[in-house]
Amino acid sequence: MTPDTLHSNLAPIQRERLFLASCLGLIATSMSFAVMADIMNPLKETFVLTNLQVGYISGAQLWGFAISIVIFGPFVDIVGMRPLLRLSLIAHIVGPLLMVFATGFWSLLGGALVISIANGLIEATCNPLIATLYPDQKTKKLNHFHVWFPGGIVIGGVLGFLFTKYGIGTWHWKLAFVMVPAIAYGLLFTGQRFPLTERVQSGVSTREMFRATLTRPLFLVLFFCMMLTASVELGPGKWTPAIFAAVGIPGILLLAWINGLMAIMRQFAGPVVHRLSATGVLTVCAVVSGVGLWWLSYAETMGVAFAAGAVFAIGTSYFWPTMLGVAAERIPKGGALALALLGGIGALTAGAITTPIMGRIADDFGHERLDPVETKQLLIEAVEILPDLAAQAEREAGAEIQAAAEEAQGVLTAASVAGGQLPPIATATALRSVARFDSNADFTSRASALLAPADNHGGRISFRYVSSLCILLTIIFGILYMRDRKRSTSRTE
Repeated sequence: MTPDTLHSNLAPIQRERLFLASCLGLIATSMSFAVMADIMNPLKETFVLTNLQVGYISGAQLWGFAISIVIFGPFVDIVGMRPLLRLSLIAHIVGPLLMVFATGFWSLLGGALVISIANGLIEATCNPLIATLYPDQKTKKLNHFHVWFPGGIVIGGVLGFLFTKYGIGTWHWKLAFVMVPAIAYGLLFTGQRFPLTERVQSGVSTREMFRATLTRPLFLVLFFCMMLTASVELGPGKWTPAIFAAVGIPGILLLAWINGLMAIMRQFAGPVVHRLSATGVLTVCAVVSGVGLWWLSYAETMGVAFAAGAVFAIGTSYFWPTMLGVAAERIPKGGALALALLGGIGALTAGAITTPIMGRIADDFGHERLDPVETKQLLIEAVEILPDLAAQAEREAGAEIQAAAEEAQGVLTAASVAGGQLPPIATATALRSVARFDSNADFTSRASALLAPADNHGGRISFRYVSSLCILLTIIFGILYMRDRKRSTSRTE
């Protein structure tokens, strides 16, 4: 099939409108990522959650995203794009509403999963849609499409910052705003004709698609590398606002800064890929992102955080779309399956493994920074004061206050048994718990003063662990780049 034939087949199809609607779908997707990152601290405070629990909720956005991509990706060829995009619109409306009206950890997790299904449907459908619409510019147009992943994070991040700064509503309103671009892409897709995927138009059978994807050594290498690149790109992004906001640095603006630079870099992907080649770009990105994330893990001032964030942004900017572009160009028979599996494993690894592990690392290392004397004193006072508050409160509220007092007592008892050593994780949870039921704001301010440096320290240590993945990526991408150079030289000779 020639490009001219494809273009003639697509004559009745409004290519630019479909591309614009796809970009709006990705904006809705990435805005949800920004909002979830922004509300991690409010969720911890409102529902008394640990970093690990918040990591599971935030991570569900990614591993649910992955499962959605893997399940629905192959269906793009079977049922077509329209039904899947309709389903994504429904989920983009229902998911935020479930979280807005959540009552605890499990309902928050369920809402995050529904949002992740919507996000996965956008990724699973729009990647092959764009690869089909622009068969001669796959890597370039996929990079242009993925401009709006960081672009949407910038939009969501700035809006979240403004909502907080000017007291516009609560975290519930930030989540609800995700529905705005969702409704917009739904309207743009309405009544449009969609092309058959490039794989279907080429007459490649489903069996050939699976064989071309799963038996190619290159795909298996890309599959493994996507686990690492997604962990580096997405894992720290989920934690950035919470970690830096804990010490007074506007973390959501730092996230917006990083993603704004990523969006700009992706807009100029064409000349960069042409000059260095795709594998060359990936090699450079692995080195630069590792340096940036390592530097960010030591950032304690706003200036250093934004400078390190800029280096990290430059490094991660081309990871995701270039990986998809390499697969689309070098494994064309893989079709939607190859793209779905790559996107799926990347999101699954970052969400189900990397993000929760980062939360656990933050809990473990953050505990080291809690002042034991001040912490014990605060918990002792809580055990003395909270039972009286519980007796004066209504039944349900009283039970919660009493539970907080018992939690504080449990930590003190565990410390006495352990020779004065406060138990990790449980101590921070108890501090958050007692701070909720403070009648004069004293507990709240003192608990925050104890928790903030601990959360920041533990979170930055988790960045350091993730940055080590870039060493392995540099080696693998470097080998692929040298192989490509060798083949190019052989053809020239």
